[in-house]
Amino acid sequence: MNRCGMKKIKPELIQQEILCIEEPGRPAALVVFGASGDLVHRKLLPSLFELYRKDLLSENFYVIGVGRTKLTDESFRQSAKDAVQDNTGRTASGKINAFLDKLYFVTGDYDDTASYQKIKRSLAELKKKHKSDNRHIFYLAVPPTLYGTIVQQLGLSGLSGDNETDCREKVSLIVEKPFGNDLQSATQLNSTIRQWFVESQIYRIDHYLGKETVQNILIFRFANTIFEPIWNRNYIDSVQITIAETLGVGHRANYYDRTGALRDVFQNHMLQMLALVAKEPPTSFQADRLRDERVKLLRAVRPLDPDNLDSYIIRGQYGPGTIDDNKVAGYKSEPGVDPNSKTETFVAAKLFIDNWRWRDVPFYLRTGKRLRRQNTEIAVTFKKIPHSMFYTSGLADMPPNVLVIQIQPEEGISLSFQAKRPGSKICMSTLDMSFNYKDIFGVTMPEAYQRLLLDVTLGDQTLFTRYDTAEIAWQLLTPVLQAWQKDETPPVIYPAGSESFPQADKLIESDGRKWRKLNSISS
Repeated sequence: MNRCGMKKIKPELIQQEILCIEEPGRPAALVVFGASGDLVHRKLLPSLFELYRKDLLSENFYVIGVGRTKLTDESFRQSAKDAVQDNTGRTASGKINAFLDKLYFVTGDYDDTASYQKIKRSLAELKKKHKSDNRHIFYLAVPPTLYGTIVQQLGLSGLSGDNETDCREKVSLIVEKPFGNDLQSATQLNSTIRQWFVESQIYRIDHYLGKETVQNILIFRFANTIFEPIWNRNYIDSVQITIAETLGVGHRANYYDRTGALRDVFQNHMLQMLALVAKEPPTSFQADRLRDERVKLLRAVRPLDPDNLDSYIIRGQYGPGTIDDNKVAGYKSEPGVDPNSKTETFVAAKLFIDNWRWRDVPFYLRTGKRLRRQNTEIAVTFKKIPHSMFYTSGLADMPPNVLVIQIQPEEGISLSFQAKRPGSKICMSTLDMSFNYKDIFGVTMPEAYQRLLLDVTLGDQTLFTRYDTAEIAWQLLTPVLQAWQKDETPPVIYPAGSESFPQADKLIESDGRKWRKLNSISS
């Protein structure tokens, strides 16, 4: 996934050293709507600074924050300084000060045409000051309900670029997830955006695709010949994809209670990881060829029968419980949550992919808040050996090989296999051949937004969601949302701090399988 130039490799080391030269971003103005919000403070500004610190942002790059909060350039810069120090641990330095000098703020309402005239004037003035070109990137770090308003105003004000190709190539739009809240709203949002922007300008961001381990799925699958021959229904028994969180809804209660786990995580993060694990090899390493295969894979997912949903998808909601010996409130007692809420905080599903490679292989997906342990992983379980020659030694049924790609909290890959224990008798143990990215490469894994923001400045859409991918994902899940809306039955309540709960267990245990423990890469 990196634009790397290989330098010296030391063949005598198992841990080979490969130095990568990353291409720095192009000169541009980044205009961030919602710049006084939490996402900008926690993720965007620290990520931008890290890129700048690594010399991956052009010296001619600058940022204009836009928001309703009345901030001056200086107060915005102080907020940015706090954000960098809080989230990266970087203390005051010349590099931080130089970065802060590139930040500006425009106060205005998102539906007021005067706000966009202010932005145009600022862009014209700062272009001269920073000796930048006409490349503009508009980032919508605002609630999804405001996307249409801002896009419309950008178009009416002429900020989206005109119909000339060279002008459109210099204007980009970044849209945060969730992209819509069902098929109809996603289709409408696509229609609104495409009145003013063409697809090559639009970057629908899903930060999971920027995580190093998620990106490495492509390299793991398609750069190693030993896996491709067995990456199919003939050798793979099942696949589990898990996104488990210990956190509750926190400060996002007002948003989350209107959204739920299916929209917030399942529709984007989980289906994107499913597509990366299961899609066919692309014809070339180009953005649209890679995204073509994601679309083909999602189209092959078997639709869920609304009349038999409980056999394929389960929803839960956390109640009061204990996590790390601390008592925590149930979802309905969280500030900002409707006491009668039926919003799901947990979803488990069994999906099938109806194509030649994956026919009848179950994919078990689960995501939930307030679970016992944080863990995000993809576990590929291979079929058991067809016949055990060790049955006379009491080893008729041996565990299958399992390949685990762990995405967080620690990034790594593990493969389990059977081996003889030392001694005079036949005694076997399951061993793990594994590695940890941090230990091997000796670096802290970069924040996903760093990679994604850099790719936007370079015009690389590989890790961003195309319009048809978003619509197909909603096409799969909208019938589920509609069925749940009609159903008077509330989600199953599970205690906070749980590993799972009986209804979710039944989904997989009815097939003779079990959920993996939420422990470590070798669990």
